[in-house]
Amino acid sequence: MRTEIVHIGAGELNYEIRNIMRVVDKLKALGADINLENIGDPVAKGEKVPVWIKEIVSRASMEDCAYSYCPSQGVLETREYLAERNNRLGGARIDADDIIFFNGLGDAITKVYGFLRRTARIITPSPTYTTHSSSEAAHAGVPPVTYPLDPHHHWYPDTVELRKRVKYNPAVAGILLINPDNPTGAVYPEEILREIVQIAEDYDLFIIADEIYQNLVFEGARTRTLAEVIGHVPGIAMKGISKELPWPGSRCGWIELYNRERDPAFKTYTQSILNAKMVEVCSTTLPQKVIPLIFDHPEHEAYVGKRKARYKRMSETAFNTLKEIPSILINRTNGAFYMSVLFREGVLSTRQSLPIENANIRSLIESLLQSNGKISLDKRFVYYLLAATGVCVVPLSSFNTDLQGFRFTLLDPDEYSFLRMVNTLAEGMKAYV
Repeated sequence: MRTEIVHIGAGELNYEIRNIMRVVDKLKALGADINLENIGDPVAKGEKVPVWIKEIVSRASMEDCAYSYCPSQGVLETREYLAERNNRLGGARIDADDIIFFNGLGDAITKVYGFLRRTARIITPSPTYTTHSSSEAAHAGVPPVTYPLDPHHHWYPDTVELRKRVKYNPAVAGILLINPDNPTGAVYPEEILREIVQIAEDYDLFIIADEIYQNLVFEGARTRTLAEVIGHVPGIAMKGISKELPWPGSRCGWIELYNRERDPAFKTYTQSILNAKMVEVCSTTLPQKVIPLIFDHPEHEAYVGKRKARYKRMSETAFNTLKEIPSILINRTNGAFYMSVLFREGVLSTRQSLPIENANIRSLIESLLQSNGKISLDKRFVYYLLAATGVCVVPLSSFNTDLQGFRFTLLDPDEYSFLRMVNTLAEGMKAYV
């Protein structure tokens, strides 16, 4: 091309959670039976959407207004409902104008980072959900600025290190936290959240909190929403219905803006995000319209409670099965529906492999490993595990970290099937190392 057309951050956009599906498709063509543990889609994993949710959606779909544009910021009645719901918790108060709807949180994430000044950075956890780290890096055109989550302390943020990295990097304008966390399933105690808020206040930053799993905190774990701890610090909370209902295909998420009037730059920045949404006209109408009806339904709380209880059982099953393996470090999951396994330092090498019975599959995997050049050691394990057992997990290094391991889901509704999968993981790791 006569002029450069590639965005400065194009090379930072990578999503291994979906990329591995290309390998899966090739293996399926060779006759492999695959167990997908890479994508957090409860419905695809076999969870049944309750009839009462389907009836609410069906009735709403019979109304003509469900097929029309809604206000660019989102359905007013739903924004009013969500603002009131937030305000009942205490903390930062909002109204309908402080809420903006998007076509899923992926849309919200790209806008929140995309409309930052290029030299302004958001410091992100490591490991962290790929959409955040890739979008933040793409907006700046350089790798992410990160702070560590500590696998030796329940995957909690290392707030001492966070403060240091904020102090000595003046480009940092905001802090990202994900609570409950993806990929680790950690749930952050109130005192850690308040420490992060204090760092933001001390250095005049804003906070982004991805709270898509906020209603999937297991019994016994305690945390707070950003609104409850943020005080006077400007902030953005990201929420949605894709995990809680579950309805990932709705592509319906929203952000809540806290204390936007307290800082002129933050107010102008968040207005630019709304302006970008207005250029698109609006987000999908139907899912927005049914949110109050579903959340207020008498069966909703019990339904979510049963799902949380099942995920907690799966977490305990996986933890108790894998904890005695000497080559790994594993923590209990306290929220969301993921678990991360960390290989101890020095355990993995390029000399390791797993036996693959199908010669065509073995040839394919070996050729992929050779053609990819120098790939991470945990990705190498993931490829061998996939080819040898059919279990598809995601390498931990793809979540913007140097740590080596993998993430799997707790979603299988069949507890016996889940236990078989976890036993397969255990046997695969033992055989590999």
